[in-house]
Amino acid sequence: MRDEASPIPRYRRVLLKMSGEALLGDRESGHDPKVLRQLAEDVRDAQRMGVEVCLVIGGGNMIRGSALAAAGVERASADYMGMLGTVINALAVQSVMEQVGLVTRVMSAIPMSAVCEPYIRRRAIRHLEKGRVVIFAAGTGNPFFTTDTAAALRAAETGSEAIFKGTQVDGVYSADPKRDPAAERFERLTYLDVLSKDLRVMDTSAIALARESRIPIIVFSVHAPGAFARVLLGNAPHTTITEEAV
Repeated sequence: MRDEASPIPRYRRVLLKMSGEALLGDRESGHDPKVLRQLAEDVRDAQRMGVEVCLVIGGGNMIRGSALAAAGVERASADYMGMLGTVINALAVQSVMEQVGLVTRVMSAIPMSAVCEPYIRRRAIRHLEKGRVVIFAAGTGNPFFTTDTAAALRAAETGSEAIFKGTQVDGVYSADPKRDPAAERFERLTYLDVLSKDLRVMDTSAIALARESRIPIIVFSVHAPGAFARVLLGNAPHTTITEEAV
């Protein structure tokens, strides 16, 4: 429930997409407790402003299906293994979020009733309406699709008004800003700009689905504490991707 004295955010319901690598912190694999805690507090801050939040988290900190496939594991099996990594991440994030007072539900595209709920669209929407944070796990439930595509799909299915893509930098740049000091940060882009410039914000299937569903994509840095809430208010650096860059 929103504090009446707090600023009004730009969106009522959003999907936050994070890579599994974002949970690493200073570690080489697994989860950094400080990163998990910051994520939980950032989502709590957004909820306190009255924003309904759902999440999709990748599994690259645990296992990468593409890397396994390159090493010789059959592609579909490798992708399923990667999906299971996202379930591990979802359960870790759920645990820490509940420690900071959030009510959460993990919903998996691959049914595993002993540890989480199966994904059912109407049930997910009802959870959001009741103020619960919903964490979508196991991607789309199908091999050959990334968690970026899963994020765009779940955003469209749940009526999310925007996809917030948390990255290592504070927006979309013309080149890697860590390697090229002259790299330009874009304030606004179109979906077609992302594809034509090969900016690799999200994979092409995700961009196409977001475009078809008219869901803006907001790219921001997940590393600064409180950045998620500030971007929701338009008070932090970010890049907005829409149909028209106005």
